[in-house]
Amino acid sequence: QVRCIEVVETYIARIREVNPLINAVSKDRFEEALQEARQVDQLLAEGPADDSLEEKFPFLGVPFTVKEAFSLQGMPNTSGLVNRRHIVAASDATVVSRLKQAGAIPLGVTNCSELCMWFESSNRVYGRTSNPYDLQRIAGGSSGGEGSVLAAAGSVVGVGSDIGGSIRMPAFFNGIFGHKPSTGVVPNDGQFPMAYGVRSNFLCTGPMCRYAEDLEPMLRVMAGPGAHKLKLGDKVSLEKIKFFCMDHDGGSVFVYPVDKEILQTQKKVVEHLESDLGVQVQRVSIHKMRYSFQIWSAMMSCRDSDGQEAQLFTDLLGDHGKPVWPLWELLKWLVGMSSHTLPAIGLGLTEGVMKLNPSGNAKLVSMGRSLQAEMETLLGPAGVLLYPSHPTVAPRHNSPICMPFNFAYTAIFNVLGLPVTQCPLGLSSQGLPLGIQLVAASYNDHLTLAVARYLEEAFGGWVPPGK
Repeated sequence: QVRCIEVVETYIARIREVNPLINAVSKDRFEEALQEARQVDQLLAEGPADDSLEEKFPFLGVPFTVKEAFSLQGMPNTSGLVNRRHIVAASDATVVSRLKQAGAIPLGVTNCSELCMWFESSNRVYGRTSNPYDLQRIAGGSSGGEGSVLAAAGSVVGVGSDIGGSIRMPAFFNGIFGHKPSTGVVPNDGQFPMAYGVRSNFLCTGPMCRYAEDLEPMLRVMAGPGAHKLKLGDKVSLEKIKFFCMDHDGGSVFVYPVDKEILQTQKKVVEHLESDLGVQVQRVSIHKMRYSFQIWSAMMSCRDSDGQEAQLFTDLLGDHGKPVWPLWELLKWLVGMSSHTLPAIGLGLTEGVMKLNPSGNAKLVSMGRSLQAEMETLLGPAGVLLYPSHPTVAPRHNSPICMPFNFAYTAIFNVLGLPVTQCPLGLSSQGLPLGIQLVAASYNDHLTLAVARYLEEAFGGWVPPGK
């Protein structure tokens, strides 16, 4: 109905309109994208009249954006680290390559937090990304630029990664869809920092988008030959799903209480499922979820099966150069001379604390494995858990420093290896996005994706900012 060049030009115009406000796109490749759009139009003009093009290129001519932590040929790949400012990707990350091979056209790379380890996307290379629903609010992290530009309608779909909620928090704060797949199916290679040792089991690469129907085809392309493991072709009967619901983590001392409006929205979802589908949503109280932050921290820093230690964050900050001394960086930060952000320095300072209690860490790792077994048994082949995405709606800029452990609501599912879809549920009384996490047992991604499509229809899905 429209030419590819028109589509790409429209999205480029939209990015130029919104990016001065939200600072989501770190570096564009507009000229290359326009050239690729012309090639698509030429292919369509000369190509066969049958469906072979659609089968070969399911995303033909579709504009997309990529988190800057991923390699996109010719684009910077700094992950917000000042001493990587000169790094330009010479090739594509596997997932980026697969999307390009499917016909999609990259528009550029989007901002993230320094080294992707904080839930506000701000760094000393590109500055700070803002939330399109309220520029005084965070876009989330670490895939915050991606969440922001998608919510602002500057891109169709996007590539994110998630080791503690880095897809789901930006998706929640920006009112879009995001999916953290089951562990080990979508390749993680081609991003910096890369996860090594035990963390390679927790890092997940996944799709972000405004419309639920785009999650599955995007995930299919990104997963490649491994897509069958996620049962994406299986038909889902919503009435046969066993729904479970938890209102909060049980009262962790590290995490804020869940906002009343978030709880009320979750209650509305439960009531709608019960009245419309005729199902019974079972309330559960999983005691170990109260220790989500401690379990995540312990499992992130434990040795892998080969005895290899997790890579130190301070080593990553140095990026193979001189070691970074967090206390010295803090003193430099206080006088405006550090090239690092305060959250990165803080993480470097707290990293050493985890090593002071090896026996306590071992107990927490054991608790995490026990919780994983408990969740797999509870959810089984047909279960979906409704769980808050975060204790609060998108906080104001810099305030996450005062609530640094709230990401535990998403992080726990990384170390449990479970698939989770983040689903938007309209706007709060403040005009900020609300939402919910949909969790299933390993390799039952098809269940959470089906429920997300259903809830989008029931609750309206993405709401344009400023509407």
